[in-house]
Amino acid sequence: MARKDSRTLDELSIKTISGLAMDAVERAQSGHPGLPMGAGAMAYVLWTRHLQHNPADPAWPDRDRFVLSAGHGSMLIYALLHLTGYDLSLEEIKNFRQWGSKTAGHPEHGLTPGVEATTGPLGQGFGNAVGMAIAQRWLAATFNRPGHEIVDHYTYVLASDGDLMEGVQSEAASLAGHLGLGRLIVLYDDNRISIDGSTDLAFTEDRGRRFEAYGWHMQRVDGHDLESVDTAIAAAQRATEAPSIIVARTHIGYGAPNKQDTASAHGTALGPDEVRLAKETLGIPADAEFWIPDEVRDHMGAAVERGRALQLAWEGRLAAYAEAYPDLATIFGSAIAGELPAGWDEALPSFEPGQNMATRKASGAILKGVAARIPYLVGGSADLTPSNNTQFDDDESFQRDNPTGRYIHFGVREHAMGAALNGMVLHGGLRPYGGTFLIFSDYMRPSIRLAALTGIPVAYVFTHDSVGLGEDGPTHQPVEHFMALRAIPNLWLVRPADASETVEAWRIALERKDGPIALCLTRQALPVLDRGAKSGIASAEGVARGGYVLAEARKDGRRVTPDVILIGTGSEVHACLEARLLLSEKGLAARVVSLPCFALFDAQPMDYRDEVLLPAVRARLSVEAGISRGWDRYIGDCGESVSLERFGASAPGERNMREFGFNGENVARRAEVLARRIRTEHAEADLAL
Repeated sequence: MARKDSRTLDELSIKTISGLAMDAVERAQSGHPGLPMGAGAMAYVLWTRHLQHNPADPAWPDRDRFVLSAGHGSMLIYALLHLTGYDLSLEEIKNFRQWGSKTAGHPEHGLTPGVEATTGPLGQGFGNAVGMAIAQRWLAATFNRPGHEIVDHYTYVLASDGDLMEGVQSEAASLAGHLGLGRLIVLYDDNRISIDGSTDLAFTEDRGRRFEAYGWHMQRVDGHDLESVDTAIAAAQRATEAPSIIVARTHIGYGAPNKQDTASAHGTALGPDEVRLAKETLGIPADAEFWIPDEVRDHMGAAVERGRALQLAWEGRLAAYAEAYPDLATIFGSAIAGELPAGWDEALPSFEPGQNMATRKASGAILKGVAARIPYLVGGSADLTPSNNTQFDDDESFQRDNPTGRYIHFGVREHAMGAALNGMVLHGGLRPYGGTFLIFSDYMRPSIRLAALTGIPVAYVFTHDSVGLGEDGPTHQPVEHFMALRAIPNLWLVRPADASETVEAWRIALERKDGPIALCLTRQALPVLDRGAKSGIASAEGVARGGYVLAEARKDGRRVTPDVILIGTGSEVHACLEARLLLSEKGLAARVVSLPCFALFDAQPMDYRDEVLLPAVRARLSVEAGISRGWDRYIGDCGESVSLERFGASAPGERNMREFGFNGENVARRAEVLARRIRTEHAEADLAL
């Protein structure tokens, strides 16, 4: 009798999830009811029988992670969160997809308690989960000790047909299989329907066998058979040497008599008549809106007490661990809190003026210094390690048989690298970075955008940042990329001018907590500037403000109002400094401004920005080896740009820079013409008065 009652309660709970999804989408007249109705059964089994979590503390470090990669089915996770006792009220469910609600159209981390990742762009959540599983594996291997397992949890994913079509998923799944991430379990909602119709239109390979080829543990089940799903999840948990995928055959819009197994159940409200019919079919009171039986609320709400007990037991284990391993416990606490160790920046190197050093090499030296002070600094490269200078000397590779390694070989998988880096941060405990050529930021842009949207601190090491990289030619030479990346809100792009500015750029990257940083670094060597009162070159500490006066305008040794302001970034700052000297020989005083980070500079008070750019000086020339679009707000209505409005060329880097005008002579010529034109215009205006 007890078993029958339990089965009845299971069925009632699943019906409740479907009803909430239908009603919320119907009220909003927007959303995706089909997935929650079809995948609700297997999600219910996971959440009530396997998921270790505490609704009262969504940030409990040793919780299992659940990622709804199929983020369009957001009402599924909102129903689960509400019913299991998270701080998500029924009013929020009723305000689904409305202004100011916590129930956005796609799940957003930081907006809704219990949402682990911002998902919706398909495949991204899958990639995030691979990063979470990497973080779990590394933390467990690094901190756990016999009898003291303080990191002991799983990462679960609910993925759709669309997720499995996306390229980022294939990259991430291949990497996960190689690494043997046995704590990663994917429930694949194999409903075989996409927006265009049947997946037979475009997606006919055997998905299960594909994952077996990646090295995954694979099972096939009926996604509506609760006991089969339960057994499969338990088997996946035991398959500790490989990630697992459960191919669960389901029916989209399950229970809707006219729309089940059709594309019309995917992304639109069912309509009042179909909702009524679906409720009658499922056994939900047809006139009841947002129906939640008391017994379902009590049954699923029991997760609160279970979660509290789980966390309390873990806190006891953590206390015992701290007593047995106090030093490790301190490091673990700092890692989970996302704090940098005291004195970490004492390891930042300094560089001797006069030497020539590519900023990518300076970056590599900086990483070597700080890695010893930040034990949870973990990162890698998309198969460009020697070029990106992203591996420090004693850094071992993170591999299946070496899970304490701090260097990750992502392979030629830029997009998966970006998604996994996001997942590492979202999991907590790691401070990740990833490297590739700047040109290949295109391959990972969706992940970069989501890092910025979510507000998480990921560091991107983008080297080979201009036509100055040379002979690889225009296919590898960024032109539009500075502005394309600057266009992403909350992403700070920093392009340092020399090794000293690179130190400050890394300081910004490691201290930032609310968004990602893109470090754009040169392949070609640049002089390390001699900074100080004697040289007249300002300290690189000005990088922290995004832009600063690098060299003042002077005549006869005295500071004067400049005839022209030269504004440069990265390697082109040196052309500005050369032009400043050439202009002085012609009686023109030039101020040089280094502007490595637009976003930081724009955040400064107006009086500081005016001190740097001097509104009264209308002759301003920007110098950057990329498109000029976006420079207008700094050069004003009279300024000009030395820019690159075409693709590059295959030639030695120095020749490219000279041919495209990024040298002192051309910058000085352009600045002189500009300054004299502005002077003439002023004189004519004065005469007219």
